[in-house]
Amino acid sequence: MTRARVWLITGASRGLGRAFAEAALAGGDRVVAAARNVEPLAELTGKYPDHLVPLPLDVADRRGVFDGVERAAAAFGGLDVVVNNAGAMLYGMVEEATEEQIRAHMDVNFFGAVWVAQAVLPHLRAQGGGRLLQVTSMGSGGGMATVGFYGAGKAALDSVSEALAMEAEGFGVKVTIVQMGGYNTGLFTTGTTHTEPLAQYQSLRAEMEAMWGDAVAPEPDTAAPVIMELAALPDPPRRLIVGSQSFDHVLEMGRVQADQYRSWEHLSRIAPG
Repeated sequence: MTRARVWLITGASRGLGRAFAEAALAGGDRVVAAARNVEPLAELTGKYPDHLVPLPLDVADRRGVFDGVERAAAAFGGLDVVVNNAGAMLYGMVEEATEEQIRAHMDVNFFGAVWVAQAVLPHLRAQGGGRLLQVTSMGSGGGMATVGFYGAGKAALDSVSEALAMEAEGFGVKVTIVQMGGYNTGLFTTGTTHTEPLAQYQSLRAEMEAMWGDAVAPEPDTAAPVIMELAALPDPPRRLIVGSQSFDHVLEMGRVQADQYRSWEHLSRIAPG
């Protein structure tokens, strides 16, 4: 009989985090579900009283993260799979964003994820292994107007996670950068901070909003089977794009970027470095 795994999932009260928690619980695993507000988890806690522990946690608070991870590890006697999922959206042009908005955004989307990784690694190392899934974005390879800071935070997390994967693999800890596609998570509604619009960007803003369109994004639970299979792989990939359309988009973005580099190869090669 396969031993039930213990998951720690941040941002677990809604969206992808909630879907991952429900999938793990349905599979017989145990879950520590972390979120700033755990009230939305009440129904799920009632359904799985012996397998789910809600954990109030603000990932932007480093000391709180380390204390919370200690409680999470003690809840079921260890940690097997950590899903670094908590995140938010800062929507607006780069010039429009205030220092307070930018710092608050990065505190959650980048620094918060780093604090969680730092806090869980000693536990995973001590037990000889584990999985750390770093949830980033299919768009982290390039910036886009109105969501530049979201992409910046995810790109920074991508880079740090590549380094972390190299540093942790010797301890049996497998790190995977999970590049999520677009899902109906509420990120652009309840999870969004808006900048104060400048009139100079009105036409570009309208163009971007038209590009986002009214297309209905798939529900988060449609991504959960991918995460469940990924967590069970004996030799997981360093990177994984989640979403069929997103897979195509990422490959196309890479092709366009490579074409741009080739177009200016003659200029690049003037310098010997």
